[in-house]
Amino acid sequence: MEPEAPKKSDTHSFDRALAALVGRIYPACDPGDLARQCMDAFWPDGLHRRKRARARDNRLWSQGDVLLITYGNSLLDGAHKPLDLLNDFLRRYLRDMINGVHVLPFFPFTSDDGFAVTDFRSVNTQLGDWPDINRIADKFKLMSDLVLNHVSSQGPWFNDYRQGKPPYDRFFFEASPADDLSMVVRPRTTPLLQPVETANGVRHVWCTFSHDQIDLDFRNPEVLLEFLRIIRLHLDNGVRIIRLDAVAFLWKEVGSPSVHLPQTHAIVKLIRLLCDYAVEPVILVTETNVPKAENLSYFGKGDEAHVIYNFPLPPLILHAMMSGSARHLVEWQRRMPPAPLGCAYLNFTASHDGIGMRPAEGLLSAADQAAVIQTVQRIGGLVSMRTLAGGGEAPYELNTTFFDAMRQTFAGPDDHHIARFLCSQTIVMSLEGIPAFYIHSMLATPNDHDSVEKRGMNRAINRHRWDYPALQDRLADPASDQAQVMEGLRARLHIRRRQPAFHPNATQFTIHTGDDRLFGLWRQSLDRQQSIFALHNVSADTVTLPIMRLNLIEDEAWTDLLTGLPVTDQDIVLAPYQCLWISNLRY
Repeated sequence: MEPEAPKKSDTHSFDRALAALVGRIYPACDPGDLARQCMDAFWPDGLHRRKRARARDNRLWSQGDVLLITYGNSLLDGAHKPLDLLNDFLRRYLRDMINGVHVLPFFPFTSDDGFAVTDFRSVNTQLGDWPDINRIADKFKLMSDLVLNHVSSQGPWFNDYRQGKPPYDRFFFEASPADDLSMVVRPRTTPLLQPVETANGVRHVWCTFSHDQIDLDFRNPEVLLEFLRIIRLHLDNGVRIIRLDAVAFLWKEVGSPSVHLPQTHAIVKLIRLLCDYAVEPVILVTETNVPKAENLSYFGKGDEAHVIYNFPLPPLILHAMMSGSARHLVEWQRRMPPAPLGCAYLNFTASHDGIGMRPAEGLLSAADQAAVIQTVQRIGGLVSMRTLAGGGEAPYELNTTFFDAMRQTFAGPDDHHIARFLCSQTIVMSLEGIPAFYIHSMLATPNDHDSVEKRGMNRAINRHRWDYPALQDRLADPASDQAQVMEGLRARLHIRRRQPAFHPNATQFTIHTGDDRLFGLWRQSLDRQQSIFALHNVSADTVTLPIMRLNLIEDEAWTDLLTGLPVTDQDIVLAPYQCLWISNLRY
């Protein structure tokens, strides 16, 4: 049944809001006309929107929501389509652990493992086709990438640009080598401008990431309209979570940093407005690997992203586990605001990219960062650099699997590798927000040095492609790293998903334990019925916590959910890297 047409009063409110945003982004255009074009792009062919905007509340997610992050070809066997293998893996091994999956760009591409897209409307035939995507979306909340900052230099859009064919002759951002570009913020060290031959002579195109990834020019409203049509295609194919890749760099202005500009935020607001009126329950996620204040800005006033990545977490957890001290993690968490109503954090330690170091700026000292970098390199990890405004370089990210990063501490190797890794992942499960796990964290994947050598790319170290039959053999062997990690995570996630105090927006306070070796949180369910004291020993020491440090309400029966053991009035003892979820209720 088609949804009812919106009421007239609500129509006026929506129209005004959309026209106001359009006017802010494109003041030279007729706002009413362009707003109608936006609606036609997002709701074509007679589709209708909701009668009123979806309410800003906390009902788009629950404590049962856990995401897996994976490439479409992380699993191979030489016989079946990779998306079929992924679907089999999800249903066979992860149904009781996760309910959502972020399939990284599954479109035809030329480089950067999918992020140099040639065709946004097709599925890469080496992975499968739209019906394969649909089958995953039938059983799991599916996140897709909207790679909206740039496209492949070898795709049809850029080919038409070079030939002067409309509308693509105005789709790409041009600048001059004579322009002052010294303030531009970038995550790469390659030259920003690339000269290309076109039907109109040599043009210098803007390349934030690589010379195979040409930046689009959103000053042309036709670019925005095309991406609204692409979002609609995703929604029609079962996607319910849209990730705005590299969105911070979207709008450029010569003579400015060209990151986080007001027009960028206005475009995110516009997409959010449309999503809030979509019949489908759409969640908008912004990917902004930048320092804390800049990252938090993408919540807007509750009118931009529904979800933002908690980017400081990976480097802070990495430092805590390597140093045996949660002091910096505690200091950061105490200053973190709760997500606004209708918003949530996405918590993770690893993704397809490296462990970003920019979010650690102002949180870890130069000496702390150097110690982490040296330890990662000692284990066999790599470091990627970025260009600083005005010249020079600085570490941008660490390239390693998180599992291998947990092999050693600052003091060197020990016998606690798997326990340390499971503790790091349990912190992600305990925090306010939605937990997400990279497939190579789920699978305890070691660093892939062979891929780095073959592909000439640091990030390949963390993008291993498993032989699926070989992986299944390892998962069937209880002594393997893969089986131990998978079962350890499964047990904790199985418990977590039933606890209302772990709702992404449940109350959270950081506990003052009096011991830097402990990271403690108090979580309370939205109905205030359940409390969980989540304790994590980030050290190789046995740590005793005086029971009076916890506000255990008298006459309640307190139990550790992870062991099932009762908690009495005696002091709490945590073994090296042990975690406790002490609760007054068990669901």
